[in-house]
Amino acid sequence: MADPITLDDFVDADPAQARIGQLLFYDKILSGNRNISCGTCHNHNLAGGDGLSLGIGEGGVGVGPDRTIGDIRKRVPRNAPALWNLGHTSVNVLFHDGRLEVSDQFGNGFDSPAEEWLPEGLDNIVAAQALFPMTAQFEMAGNPGENDIAGATHDRIDAAWPILAARVRAEPEYVRMFTEAFETVDDPLDITIVEIGNALGAFITSEWRSFDSPYDAWLTGTALPEDAERGRALFFDEARCASCHSGPLFTDQGFYALGLPAFGPGRTRTFDKMPRDVGRMGETDLLSDAYRFRTPSLRNVALTAPYGHNGAYPTLRDMIRHHSNPAAARAAWTPAMAALPATDRFLGVDFVIQQDVREMARQAAVLDIDPVTLSEAEIADIEAFLHSLTGATADSRPLGRPDAVPSGLPVD
Repeated sequence: MADPITLDDFVDADPAQARIGQLLFYDKILSGNRNISCGTCHNHNLAGGDGLSLGIGEGGVGVGPDRTIGDIRKRVPRNAPALWNLGHTSVNVLFHDGRLEVSDQFGNGFDSPAEEWLPEGLDNIVAAQALFPMTAQFEMAGNPGENDIAGATHDRIDAAWPILAARVRAEPEYVRMFTEAFETVDDPLDITIVEIGNALGAFITSEWRSFDSPYDAWLTGTALPEDAERGRALFFDEARCASCHSGPLFTDQGFYALGLPAFGPGRTRTFDKMPRDVGRMGETDLLSDAYRFRTPSLRNVALTAPYGHNGAYPTLRDMIRHHSNPAAARAAWTPAMAALPATDRFLGVDFVIQQDVREMARQAAVLDIDPVTLSEAEIADIEAFLHSLTGATADSRPLGRPDAVPSGLPVD
């Protein structure tokens, strides 16, 4: 259990900068082919997610579970993470594999995929995080040969950011807003990827704050419903959920192997083309980190299905069952449980990794969960407690989704 969260626990966010960030978040100008925005996969109508197991990024059509494959080359290999409370000052590592961390290693404040090429001046880890989907081929950049962003990114990760900044500077409304909101901007050329990242960071950190749940009321003396109270007792004691889901955000920000069912294109590496996701090891190259993924926050978790780094489970109850008995749950899992818009093009890819007996044995052998016998009634009580972590105003955000953006491109 933790002390109640207050506004003092969050990084500062300038409202004028957040307003710019809101528009940029939904403006497809930041994608290589101008056909996808941050808000496509982190949509207000879907509690900051997309409702899919694995995202349909650049080239897809539509939003959420109704989004279609379009002409994408492959699915995004991981589930779109929730944005809730990323501005909390305790957050020091992001992405499922933790490839972005607060660090002095490269002299710019962060250990990131851009290493020493990440520019200085980013306000916080969320501002830094906002820059990387723009450089990801299957998320926002597009494929080599399709646009100047994709081509620049394949030369070096930071090469596309000046091109994106130039796009933003070409829009008079953005120039006006940046000039008014940023003391560092007196001329259009002063608008760089740093200001863009800081605007996005100001929006994300202020827009997705949520700490007015029944659990927060319980911390100050208001009783939970009986089933949620039973679930709370299990969560913090016998079920041992809080051994990882601890602190005010219900995450220790550590990395653990849960033994989730494997599927999808995998997060392949230059020297490892197997369609698997090795998790944290992909960042550290340490065998001891194989198949381990970051502990997610559980605040508003009832709103952000499906669950797991690859969205393997459609309901909270399914995910709790897996934690109770990973081997049994993995054996009982079926492809129909994955929220993957169907397409003949990916029939040979989506579940091919499960045919590799040796790889499945390697993944099953790495498990950081000690099974805990839970009855169906106890699982239901834990689920009720997790619902008590939903903010009373979670569906009412300060700025929300804009109707239009300065580029004039359509808003998802």
